[in-house]
Amino acid sequence: MQDRDYTVKTVGRNEIDIAIEWAADEGWNPGLHDADCYYSADQNGFLMGFLGDEPIASISVIRYSDAFGFLGFYIVKPGYRGKGYGIQLWNAGLKYLEGVNIGLDGVVAQQENYTKSGFKLAYRNIRYEGVGGGTQPKNAEIVELDTLPFESIDQYDRPFFPASRSQFTRSWITQPGSHALGILQNGQLAGYGVIRKCRNGYKIGPLYADNPELAESLFLALKSTTTSSDTVFLDTPDSNPAAVALAEKHHMSASFETARMYTGDFPEMPIQRLFGVTSFEIG
Repeated sequence: MQDRDYTVKTVGRNEIDIAIEWAADEGWNPGLHDADCYYSADQNGFLMGFLGDEPIASISVIRYSDAFGFLGFYIVKPGYRGKGYGIQLWNAGLKYLEGVNIGLDGVVAQQENYTKSGFKLAYRNIRYEGVGGGTQPKNAEIVELDTLPFESIDQYDRPFFPASRSQFTRSWITQPGSHALGILQNGQLAGYGVIRKCRNGYKIGPLYADNPELAESLFLALKSTTTSSDTVFLDTPDSNPAAVALAEKHHMSASFETARMYTGDFPEMPIQRLFGVTSFEIG
């Protein structure tokens, strides 16, 4: 369908708030300060479809490098679905990321459509939810992340993502309403995690650690910054059984899942050290 009143535009920071609201309406439970962090990753990476002056569809296409990008926030407002507006926006997004390996976390209902566009399943991510609170473990060397040089944090983060994302990482670990912790072993950073306030409860992500014991210590420390009346979420890759075991050990229940998919080769990542995904929207 072609509609002369329908246009696709690159949008600025203020319009990202619209996409965040739509994501909340879809039940995706975004963080309260996600938009600033996402925008810092690629200021040209947010597209929106307009019918006249009305925004009706969104997509994020973050181009991290000349080799890798990540797609998210693909939403068409209810009432405008099934009319061809979404696919026009989708195609514009893919054109922006032309020539790079594209990753996404696809909801179950859309996975078949993503396959038609050349995306291939790498693994599933499972969202677990549980109760907050608890106490910080005493036998672990846990530090506030902002007491460490950013270079060491950025260097630790680098293997977990297919492209450099220093600007995003700096923004993510310092966002308001969040708590960022590192864990040391023999004086070296051996893991870190962030917990942030969301529309509903708190999400832990990322959660990286050199082994399951360190991951559990970090998880408990992050969870202890909330109260027992709070809900805490952890998005785990099912290809790391230790991550799933961590969630289940602490009586969290699976509530949602996505498919991590790529258009190109699956990036090599230390999945056995990845216990919590940063964000389904941005990788």
